Amino acid sequence: MQSEVSPTARALLTLELVQNRPGITADRIAERLGVTSRAARRYIAILREAEIPIDSVSGPAGGYRPGRGLRLPPLLFNHAEALGLVMAVLEGRHEATDPGDPVGDALGKILRAMPKSVATQADAVRRATAPAPNRTAVRPDPLKAATLVTACSERRLVRLDYRSEAGSQWSFEAEPWAVVVRYGRWYLLCLSLPAGAVRAFRIDRVQHVEVLDRGFDPPDGLDPVSELEHHLGTGWEFAAEVLIDAPIERLAELVPGPLGRLEPVDAEVTRLLGSTSNPPWYAEQLTRIPAPFRVEGGPEIRAAVRELGERLLGAVSLPDT
Repeated sequence: MQSEVSPTARALLTLELVQNRPGITADRIAERLGVTSRAARRYIAILREAEIPIDSVSGPAGGYRPGRGLRLPPLLFNHAEALGLVMAVLEGRHEATDPGDPVGDALGKILRAMPKSVATQADAVRRATAPAPNRTAVRPDPLKAATLVTACSERRLVRLDYRSEAGSQWSFEAEPWAVVVRYGRWYLLCLSLPAGAVRAFRIDRVQHVEVLDRGFDPPDGLDPVSELEHHLGTGWEFAAEVLIDAPIERLAELVPGPLGRLEPVDAEVTRLLGSTSNPPWYAEQLTRIPAPFRVEGGPEIRAAVRELGERLLGAVSLPDT
């Protein structure tokens, strides 16, 4: 015969619910504990009798909250909250005002554990600040990112199912060397075993990841950021060869890594060798290069540049008179 849960034990469960979900109502507590609303209110009364501060707010948005001075237990984050906090810090992107987001929920736990004098100001900043997020930034699934980070640290091969921006899908095995956050995106720097070449893949486009039992040895002296920059523009479906009328020294800081690799042709001309899964995007990026250029190779890139040029010319052409 199953023993009945004591009122004290249910009161402690009620305390946990109030701490984890400030604003929770008696009806919601009753639903979670499988008791009546009257019983839930009795457990709140037991906590208050034990001098545990529980505040209540009336009205449609009312409920029970931990009172100031309540000693909270050690902060316990679930996987999504912990990974979300780390990823938000690394990206500089913060869903701090959304209590339904893992980052906002975790930050709320931290603020509730702070002294009132500190928490009041911090919470005011949290609620009043309007960040200007990077609209091109993309956050991958936290668990996939964490799995790849673990595989990198444990030096174990992975099998990836990947979908490119153009819609192509393929599976392959790789040596995961490093996870790098760059340009608002999360990349896996790896050695693609089928290609026998270093590649950089966006983690948000990884459909599935499987960690294998086989190990590997990464290159000695690996600089993940520099290596990523070198390989961001390689290995995609559509190749590009662009001649730029400017010396390589001038372009080195102006041409971003995702466009490809620069090499000198002569003192005044530089060749850009790259690839992409999105030719229209690549064409737009080329227009940002502050020098004349010519697309020498890559029919898809040439077509995208021509279409973009015609669209821009059409925007400034004079009407027929």
